[in-house]
Amino acid sequence: MTELEQLVRKLESGEAPLDEAISNYERGIALKNHCETKLKEAQAKIEKITVRADGALSTEPFDPENA
Repeated sequence: MTELEQLVRKLESGEAPLDEAISNYERGIALKNHCETKLKEAQAKIEKITVRADGALSTEPFDPENA
């Protein structure tokens, strides 16, 4: 994430030569995709703890859309 933030700052400054800016942009896209994949993997591991009617605890997959 830190590298991605640094690349964004470099691109926003507009001071890099075009070939370097293109290379940074491509690297930024790769890092963004990597971060999104890691986030999806982490979300898949999260479970929501619920209390059933009888008072017992259970878990179910966490759905961020219904949180």
